[in-house]
Amino acid sequence: MLEKVLIANRGEIALRVLRACKELDILTVAVHSSADSELMHVRLADEAICIGPPGASQSYLHVPAIISAAEVSNADAIHPGYGFLSENADFAEQVEKSGFIFIGPRADTIRLMGDKVSAIAAMKEAGVPTVPGSDGPLPDDPDEILAIARRIGFPVIIKAAAGGGGRGMRVVHNEAALINSVHVTQSEAGAAFGSSVVYLEKFLQKPRHVEIQVLADGQGNAIHLADRDCSLQRRHQKVIEEAPAPDIETHLREEVAQACVNACIEIGYRGAGTFEFLYEDGGFYFIEMNTRVQVEHPVTEMVTGVDIVREQLRIAAGLPLSVKQEDVHVRGHAIECRINAEDPHTFMPSPGTITTFHAPGGPGIRVDSHIYDGYTVPPFYDSLIAKIISYGETRDIAMARMRQALDELIIQGIRTNTALHRDLVRDASFRAGGVSIHYLESKLED
Repeated sequence: MLEKVLIANRGEIALRVLRACKELDILTVAVHSSADSELMHVRLADEAICIGPPGASQSYLHVPAIISAAEVSNADAIHPGYGFLSENADFAEQVEKSGFIFIGPRADTIRLMGDKVSAIAAMKEAGVPTVPGSDGPLPDDPDEILAIARRIGFPVIIKAAAGGGGRGMRVVHNEAALINSVHVTQSEAGAAFGSSVVYLEKFLQKPRHVEIQVLADGQGNAIHLADRDCSLQRRHQKVIEEAPAPDIETHLREEVAQACVNACIEIGYRGAGTFEFLYEDGGFYFIEMNTRVQVEHPVTEMVTGVDIVREQLRIAAGLPLSVKQEDVHVRGHAIECRINAEDPHTFMPSPGTITTFHAPGGPGIRVDSHIYDGYTVPPFYDSLIAKIISYGETRDIAMARMRQALDELIIQGIRTNTALHRDLVRDASFRAGGVSIHYLESKLED
């Protein structure tokens, strides 16, 4: 087992990683910006090292500072959490070249799956269902682009090959707007991602966002931990997630999950990962793979009993998976609400000092959060401050427990989106299950 892990992240995920390390008797090193010296995981870590000023580019994204911290603390490995450098292949490569273990996939795997064009090609080869599209980067010839779009059928969506997080996309409904939209998207992609390569896909009208959690040890063993539904989104950012995804036929779940497992073995995947799909009319369509732990991993842990972060640490230590596919059984239902420090109406960030924090409790309730009374939420980072997770033997029980948990939650001193969540878990369409990725934005516009 690893002896000492440096946690190259902040907030709730850093605390989550620290807890998993403590369970395995692994020493921890917390790196932090000067604005984050009072974070809970910084207080609890065996060592803490300030790596720079508040700006992420000078701290959490500053690779030399993180590598130096690993060197001076004699860490064995670096856990990147999610966001920041977690899917940066150059960082993973530098970690390994510096003599440390990167707790995640190999750099070449991150590169393969980070480029949407190469990822789709790899998934097609592995038998994973994909959205009808251009099967590669768009050519320069406008006539060829039009021919591709006609073959796919309008509406189509233009996507940046290096994009992510909902950025680098443009929907086109007719031929007249296509070529100009391609040029605009290419220009935006070049400025935002350093690559102007774009590709084309069929734009699905009312899909759901369903994803498959996988674990692979890089030694030929891979399993899936079933599926999640993450369709309640605003501006492509997830708001509520649940596991398993409601109202999908068992044989469809099993077929796509097994395809994901096969793909992991074929590309030599190592670590935790998530295959993201659009699901519509009984069809799964691959859109991307996240080569890291997901924000919403707790709902999968709740229904399978598998500790995903613990498995990440074991895999990084060179151990085989501790769980076989036949050991994985989905029991009950789990729901996660992302609590953000933001105005519930304008969605603008709401940093400041938390004067009162009361976490909900009771049967089936889990709270992943780094906040506490007197903690000051800084204005420099993502606004996520807590995740409330409910579990129940059925979806209705999990929903009822979530309603009660949100009613018990008290966060004072700053504004949060708790009121939005209280409304959503009482929303008739969401409670019925199976809403599309467009449902929340349509609801907010009403």
